[in-house]
Amino acid sequence: MEDYLCEALSQACSKCHLQGGCCFEARPPLSQERIDILRENGVSMDAVEFAGYKRLRLKQDGFCVLFQDGKCSIHSIKPETCVAGPFTFDIVDGMLQIFLKRESICPMVRFLKANRQAYDGLFETSVERIMHLVDSIPEQEMAEILKIDEPETDLVAEITLPEKR
Repeated sequence: MEDYLCEALSQACSKCHLQGGCCFEARPPLSQERIDILRENGVSMDAVEFAGYKRLRLKQDGFCVLFQDGKCSIHSIKPETCVAGPFTFDIVDGMLQIFLKRESICPMVRFLKANRQAYDGLFETSVERIMHLVDSIPEQEMAEILKIDEPETDLVAEITLPEKR
């Protein structure tokens, strides 16, 4: 994604972070590859927990353990679902369903709807990251992840998943 789009999205995201946004009660799933990246960049294994799937844990105040001083402390290496931001997913009958959170949940959605180039850029990046995550997570863990309800979202795309090898 273009640098200026990344900056615009980051600014839209930072306005929401004043209230915690999606970093509150966030439990992003982690592939082993993402855990390795986090560890290589100084994140302690204490930040990771296993509760049906590998994920970042929460602090006592309900915020992601890596949410510090009103922002993500690992922004450049954050988990795939964090990069996807207002886009989330489900898998039904071999189809990857991509959903967009509603404006009432994510203020960035208004910005994306007003800027087609930003929407398309983040959508493409999100699908790429989500597909990589889906391919990287063990099947049993993915089954647990798919149990998570994502209310107030709208289906925006369906993509046939390739058969696992």
